[in-house]
This record gives sequence, structure tokens and C-alpha cells, in this order.
Amino acid sequence: MPPATAPALASALRLSVMRLARRMRSERADTSLTLTQLAALATLERHGPLTPRELAQAERVQPPSMTRIAASLEAAGLATRTDHPTDGRQVLLAASPAGVALLREDRRRREAWLAQRLRALDPADREVLERAAVVLDRLASE
Repeated sequence: MPPATAPALASALRLSVMRLARRMRSERADTSLTLTQLAALATLERHGPLTPRELAQAERVQPPSMTRIAASLEAAGLATRTDHPTDGRQVLLAASPAGVALLREDRRRREAWLAQRLRALDPADREVLERAAVVLDRLASE
């Protein structure tokens, strides 16, 4: 079978990645948070305390939207707000212990689902996916 053209491969990958992402979203531990809230919380966990503006930039949303997202995370006890140590006009947002626990459980459930599906594949398919994961990560980082 000849290699797919770039547009055909792009279409096939887009569909496959979207279907996998949708299926993994259905394995979420807590569906009370929106995906945007979950992503913001994960960014706080990964990068540590950030200003609302820094968090908005990292998540590629407008600062007013991030203000609402941060407020909802705080209200749920999943994020904390502290004064900025050097700029009295700023605050820092961080994932709370409850937020970190929620993220860990969410990841555990989704990774368990995916690991179960991967175990059902033959070793050659798992090897292909292992190599593809590196390439997909590189594509997402560019």
C-alpha cells in the first residue's frame, strides 16, 4: 500500500486523535469541571503558582475568561489564591491539595482505561504506538 499523501494522513490523524480524545474524556473521574477548568488546573499543577495573566497565556484564553475559570476553581476548593511576593497588584494561583488529588484520580482512571486497551493489542501494534507517541508529541509542540 503506498504511503498516504500529507492531506490524507492529516485527515486520518485528525479523526483518530479526536475519537481517542473523546473516548478518554468519557473516562474522566469528575465531570463537574469543564475541560477548560481541568486544563487550567493541570497547568497550575505542572507549572506551579502563576498569575492569572500567565495562566491565561499558557491556556491561550483571554484574561477575563481566565478570571472566571480561576474563580470557579477557587470556589470548588481546587485552587488557591495568594498575594504575589514582589508585586502587590498581582496574585498567584496554585492548585490546592484537593485539586492535585482530583487530577491524580482523573489521570489514574484514564490511564487505566488506556492501558487495558493497549494490553489487548499485539506487541507490534504497541511498538508502532510507542514510536507514534513521540512523533505526535513533537507535532503538538511545534
